[in-house]
Amino acid sequence: MTTVSQGAPAPRFAPPLALLLLLALMLASLLVGAADLSWAALSDQDWLILLVSRLPRTLALVLCGTSLAVSGLIMQMLVRNRFVEPGTTGTLEAATLGLLLMALFAPGLGVFTKMLVAALCALGGSLLFMALLRAIPLRSVVMVPLVGIMLGGVIGSVTLFIAYRFNLMQSLANWTNGDFSAVLRGRYELLWLTAALTGIAYTAANRFTLIGLGRNLAMNLGLGYRSVMLLGLIIVSLICAVTVVTAGVIPFLGLIVPNVVSLMMGDNLRRSLPWVAWLGAVLVLVCDLLGRLLRYPYEIPIGTVMGVLGSALFIYLLLKRTRPAYV
Repeated sequence: MTTVSQGAPAPRFAPPLALLLLLALMLASLLVGAADLSWAALSDQDWLILLVSRLPRTLALVLCGTSLAVSGLIMQMLVRNRFVEPGTTGTLEAATLGLLLMALFAPGLGVFTKMLVAALCALGGSLLFMALLRAIPLRSVVMVPLVGIMLGGVIGSVTLFIAYRFNLMQSLANWTNGDFSAVLRGRYELLWLTAALTGIAYTAANRFTLIGLGRNLAMNLGLGYRSVMLLGLIIVSLICAVTVVTAGVIPFLGLIVPNVVSLMMGDNLRRSLPWVAWLGAVLVLVCDLLGRLLRYPYEIPIGTVMGVLGSALFIYLLLKRTRPAYV
């Protein structure tokens, strides 16, 4: 059984340059859009577009990027496998199923209540995945995400059948394909909860690092293994529920970003988690800008762009990552 690597060198990319790059991408996100704004003298309509549409969209992109990348890193530590994320453990599919059930049985409830139900379903999917890992003897590191993908496929099939049976296919399509084009002021504020969850994850970073060392070693060091495991799963489930409710599913983000940062910095979460959050925000902003510019003035959903890039990077990581992953 391999352990967490702590000795990788720190990146040479200085924090001020990283912050400038993030701010530059946020500025580009504000500038790009189908509507032409008169930046020399903003009219009342220009201010309305900027404050109601573009600024909330940019903030939503940053919040989703940081939180989903951090949730992927936490999941990898909990499972001790570099090739898992909420999208390969059945968590996102379970959250989508929760939203569908709410749309079917309680469509009049508020967004916050729907998010809580989706989070409970996501937590149930994560716990089911962990139970399957304990029940199935796994000999290969690649088998772990395959188990999660198969579980997600089963949950997704049930969700698809229910949506088809009750004529909710359009709603399901909105949740399963990440898209920020409909994000407006008043419809993204729930994402600030993910910022608080990311802060909690950073506070517990050392505990999650110990989880990555293995159950026996973590308990020998005095860690409350089950409580920390449950805390991590709750954080991941809430982040997934909030992002699915607000913007839909964004695939591969929680898989790619932690792996890239791990190759540069190792697996000490206290040191690497801020960089994971930064790179997640940068990657989401870049993919969203690509989606807006490739067919300007039309827009490709970010879920499609991230799916293409993420799947290619996932295959690259499977084939080229030479350092042993968690077993």
